Amino acid sequence: MPHISWRLFLAAAIALTETTKDHKSVLILGGGVAGVIAARSLHQHGIDDFLIIEARDELGGRLRSKEFGADGRQATIELGANWVQGTQEGNGPVNPILILAQKHGLKAAKSDYYNSIMTYDETGLVDYMDIFKDAQDAYTNLTIAAGVRVQKRKVDCTARTGYSLVGAKPKTPQEMAAEYYIDWEYAQTPEQTSWIASSWANNFTYDVDQGGFSDGNLLSIDQRGFKHFIQAEAQTFLSPKQISLNSTVRTIAHSGDGVEVTLANGTRISGRYAISTFSLGVLQNDDVLFEPPLPAWKQEAIHSMTMGTYTKIFLQFEEKFWFDTQFALYADRERGRYPVWQGLDLKNFLPGSGIVFATVTGDYSQRIEAMTDAEVQAELIDVLQTMFPNTTIPTPTAFFFPRWFSDPLYRGSYSNWPSGFVSPHHTNLRANVGNRLWFAGEAMSIKYFGFLHGAYLEGLDIGTIIAKCVREHECKSLPVIKDVSNATPFVV
Repeated sequence: MPHISWRLFLAAAIALTETTKDHKSVLILGGGVAGVIAARSLHQHGIDDFLIIEARDELGGRLRSKEFGADGRQATIELGANWVQGTQEGNGPVNPILILAQKHGLKAAKSDYYNSIMTYDETGLVDYMDIFKDAQDAYTNLTIAAGVRVQKRKVDCTARTGYSLVGAKPKTPQEMAAEYYIDWEYAQTPEQTSWIASSWANNFTYDVDQGGFSDGNLLSIDQRGFKHFIQAEAQTFLSPKQISLNSTVRTIAHSGDGVEVTLANGTRISGRYAISTFSLGVLQNDDVLFEPPLPAWKQEAIHSMTMGTYTKIFLQFEEKFWFDTQFALYADRERGRYPVWQGLDLKNFLPGSGIVFATVTGDYSQRIEAMTDAEVQAELIDVLQTMFPNTTIPTPTAFFFPRWFSDPLYRGSYSNWPSGFVSPHHTNLRANVGNRLWFAGEAMSIKYFGFLHGAYLEGLDIGTIIAKCVREHECKSLPVIKDVSNATPFVV
């Protein structure tokens, strides 16, 4: 299609949203990475009679950016996904997100998780890098032990059980913070996380010996937003008439004849097939209703996995007074209390921006969402004063954090696999309901749940399947396990 600006593209799509509501071969519910890539798969297989239905005013899903800062000092920050996690080593497998990022000229900087870091506790700057290295070793041992359990067909346990069995039992604030720095990526605690699944999710992305991409990470600093790569890819094949923006889905009626979607404004749109790419959190919270209700095996799978929340809290100051490394780790007596800090006012990042941000996850994310911005800001200033006792911390010129858990379009940041969630549950989570209603998204990826490339690969796969359904007028269903049972019964 001829090149037009993204703004004009959106304007055309919004205008068509208000006028075009005809029957489609495929409805794609959600315009994030999974939805766009599913649409691209259909297009590449000669199917263009589809409609992406997106609640927001742009494509990108959980790729969300924001202009942040005082007047004259604004910069684009990433509220959601920020990294290309695992890139490529040599001629090995390449992360598909990296391919798109390079294709569309995304600007990113190398994120040095483990070397560009300073450590703090309640006394200020303190070097506990030896403890930090021990935590890394403990996690390596955890993943190795998980592999042994898989080989011996042993039952899964929590990551906390795994840590304990490999001898890692953190007790001091420094030990707890160092361990947190490993598990913050899962957006939940070791007590809430599968020992085995968390290990393979790490290995399949980062460990080249296990088929992973690489241990490298690229942080997007593109002032068009990280979302640029997927929006630019969408422009290579989409026309405005194939997108319905500002369209919030309320109900999905499905039968053997097709699917009918009802929007919040009462508009009804029908299709032969539908691909739901809604987040696991949205499915769990009934923000979208299915008619008839999803079968018991599907609901059990949806509610057995968990949705983690990962919250970045941004502050801008007139002048930089903090660390010159990319990261800082703060050890509080309360595990998870504003432990990870990142500076963007760095060469090759956003120099002169005056921006620093802290990250909290899981239950702590939910805690701060229930607070006012002023209350959260006061706590962060208190932590910064603790980290830098000889500096009078000024009032920030700008402050912001997203409320992912409360937002009915997301209900969290990304999925996490708990120890009670077994492989048959995941089979059912991914499975279609009937031959008309299908599901895609990062949660449906068994190897890459929680990762952006998981959303990409699931969109690619389900889009390809549906293209065949449309062409051949019949679908071969994905596997379903109607009764998920224990290997051995409980004895009481």
